Amino acid sequence: MGEGIKDRLSKRLEPFSRLRLEVSHGTIIAYSALALILFIAFVVRILPLRWENLAAGTTTLNEFDPYYQLTVTQYMVNHGLLSPYFPTHWINMQLWYPHGLDMSTALPSIPITGAAIYDVIRAFGANVDITTLCALIPPVVGVITVFIMYLLGKDIGGRTVGLLSALFISLAPSIIERTSLGFYDTEVPGTLGLILFIFLFLRSIDNRRSLRTSVFYSIGAAATLAYFIAGWGGAYYMIDATVLFIFVLLAMRRYNQRLLISYTVTFGLGLMIATKVPYMGLVYLTSGAVLPVAAGFVLLLIAELLRNNISLKSKLTMAIGALVIIVGGFAGLVVSGLISGSGITGKFETVLDPFIRASSPIINSVAEQQITAWGNIYIELGIGLLFFLIGIYFILQNPSTKYIFLMVFAVTSLFFAASMIRLLAIFDPAFAIIAGIGIVSLLKPFYNLLKEAPRTLAKSKRRLARVSKEYSGIAIFLIFLILVMNLAFSPQTGGIPRPIESAYVPTAISGSSLPLGGASLTQPVSAWLDALTWIQSNIPSNNVVVAWWDYGDWLSDIGNVTTLCDNTTYNATQIGNVGFIMMGNENQSMHMLNFFDNYNNPGRVTYILVFTTIAVQSSSNGATYAYPAGYGDEGKFVWMARISGTYEQYYLNNGFMGTGAGLTEWKDETSFGNYSSTTGQWQWNSQGQNCTIAELMYDAAYQYCQAASSSSGTTITPTWTASMPKYFTPVEIFGVNTPPTQYGGLVPLVALYKIDYSAYYAATGATGTG
Repeated sequence: MGEGIKDRLSKRLEPFSRLRLEVSHGTIIAYSALALILFIAFVVRILPLRWENLAAGTTTLNEFDPYYQLTVTQYMVNHGLLSPYFPTHWINMQLWYPHGLDMSTALPSIPITGAAIYDVIRAFGANVDITTLCALIPPVVGVITVFIMYLLGKDIGGRTVGLLSALFISLAPSIIERTSLGFYDTEVPGTLGLILFIFLFLRSIDNRRSLRTSVFYSIGAAATLAYFIAGWGGAYYMIDATVLFIFVLLAMRRYNQRLLISYTVTFGLGLMIATKVPYMGLVYLTSGAVLPVAAGFVLLLIAELLRNNISLKSKLTMAIGALVIIVGGFAGLVVSGLISGSGITGKFETVLDPFIRASSPIINSVAEQQITAWGNIYIELGIGLLFFLIGIYFILQNPSTKYIFLMVFAVTSLFFAASMIRLLAIFDPAFAIIAGIGIVSLLKPFYNLLKEAPRTLAKSKRRLARVSKEYSGIAIFLIFLILVMNLAFSPQTGGIPRPIESAYVPTAISGSSLPLGGASLTQPVSAWLDALTWIQSNIPSNNVVVAWWDYGDWLSDIGNVTTLCDNTTYNATQIGNVGFIMMGNENQSMHMLNFFDNYNNPGRVTYILVFTTIAVQSSSNGATYAYPAGYGDEGKFVWMARISGTYEQYYLNNGFMGTGAGLTEWKDETSFGNYSSTTGQWQWNSQGQNCTIAELMYDAAYQYCQAASSSSGTTITPTWTASMPKYFTPVEIFGVNTPPTQYGGLVPLVALYKIDYSAYYAATGATGTG
């Protein structure tokens, strides 16, 4: 009788049954920990979903700049990935009226990434809202970044360091803010490109790998560098930090041929690709921040030649010649004017010399571009700073090539982070790895002692060994406790973990720019959402709504109207003009508005919008007052005054500003009032009470107090006063029906006014001819 099917099948599978997949417990624990870290990283970054309209399948983006990126992405989806750049530049006429904005200046990495993913998803027949997709890209990229961080930390310090590095970077507040739901901006490809470039470049210079593998990693580093350059201006930092690393290695006489090969392939190919990116071009190579790459290449060539058996005199001649070529070439480029200002000037220069920002109000007005206080660094890193310092100590004990790079990375990124708050995101990866090394190095002797087998020694010695092990266990427990308090329970934030506190907030627009979040906030703060929905439905897209530059992208992308300026700071003069409109008295403001309205097509500059927030509080005498809260234009007018004040002479020369006919002049906010030493509140003087922004904010607050007093039965009185507007008619004040107690006493008001040119002409005799 023949064999049964079961028997035949058993015989055929018998060889496979001998195979055993042997996986150690340590490996299982490590990969389980990594999976948990990645899961936590994703969950933390999508916490703002709580306040989004999931039922409608739509979400909002965070902050202001991401809406600019969304505009470019949408255009690429509709017209092709290269459409903003080729065959002609796309001029967006809804921005920066009347000339529009050349969108070919947009860095392409993030919008092309979003548009390409959207096209792939649509190719599979899925219907997805493009804004929702763009909102979800940052958390996904954030998780990928955490995984790359694990690989980098593992390469430098081992698997445990990799896990700790991934944990630290997954919960770093600055990284969370820039990879959380809706933060669809340049830092998304920036943080990914930074860490991935370091990972690939360090592998490419590893002599333990074959030449073929090294070239492979060099090509990967080059592609990453090109993507990094095309996505974030912070690529300048990584370029120069790598060149500095090469200089340090040469100074330490650690040159090897693999350095030359990897450096040549990485920067040669990477910069060649970058110059093909629209807006970059060959001029990128002559920027002051990129020129050191050429100097590094020359020095590497000299180092390679010096390896040969040549005389000391020839070596000295070559070294001096290289120095003359580098210095002379740089000086020649400076004198000839061939060095481009795209790199070393502008924001990059203000990071190297932060005091430059003090003379540039338009740069200094952005909160994340302020000089970093030590308190900001502690809030970002917490008690982990202790482990960072310990890690530096152990690194200096064994300065391997990777450790040298890590030290260069740490020192330079710390300088950049101290110069500008937003650049803490550059320092976080260096901190994560070094802190991980510090923890592992500190725990290693205690862990080894615990692993020791019991010794059959004298009683006193056995007792000593036993006590030593107990102390080791206590040390390990204390380090664990410090990490728990730093990452999971932060005393300085009332017990709420710092990463959760920074992430568990609605997007800026869903929160109407109020500092609210957590479980107590159950619904979005709808003032801005209601305002933009109304504007989109009731104002034609070619009509101009004048507002401070922060809100330009919200108005154009969501409200679908035209604006005078947006967050690109493309035209500092026009931002100054908008500041002038806000800070001038009504006659001055109307003069400038009339100029814009008649510049091209009369009748288009029709509305002005202000955003103000008030805090409603009861005093000890039982009365209820409304105070400026500082989260809206009542906190931004200072920069409106300073930026417009830098153009004071222009306004005087062209009749916009002067002391005649009731006009006033100013250089900064001090002409409009001062802060009271008693109340800590801003006190408007007579000029301030008559400036347009004060009038419109006061009118909105006054109308709110009237409505709230009527509905609640409690009289609410503003603590300040201003003149009532004559040439601006209120259309809608969004948030006016917000109960005073709904958001803990904070009330956002988005006030939209119609510009009354007829009243201005009748009162002043001006005409509609500009």
